[in-house]
Amino acid sequence: QVQVVESGGGLVQPGGSLRLSCAASGSIFSIYAMGWYRQAPGKQRELVATTIPGGSPNYADSVKGRFSISRDNAKKTVYLQMNSLKPEDTAVYYCYADMNAVGRGRSNYWGQGTQVTVSS
Repeated sequence: QVQVVESGGGLVQPGGSLRLSCAASGSIFSIYAMGWYRQAPGKQRELVATTIPGGSPNYADSVKGRFSISRDNAKKTVYLQMNSLKPEDTAVYYCYADMNAVGRGRSNYWGQGTQVTVSS
């Protein structure tokens, strides 16, 4: 079974930091883009950050300078380091991976989401 699984969410005070992780597993030929979206209550899902092999990361304007995305290709894992967190960063964060899987072809795979709450 091909899947991506997030971890690392939680409750943090404003100004604090969290690190999210997302690992892909299963019979995978190759992984192209990996990244993070988020969805706050009553709002549409929005892009947070993405990374592609050999390319520069792409960030939403609202997180530039505070969030950093990185990936470990050997571990099929992408990370999101979130610093200087604000209450408006509160959302469910979803990982995705654009992958070519055995017997399934190329598709976007989504994690189940992890809650990040920024509150004092």
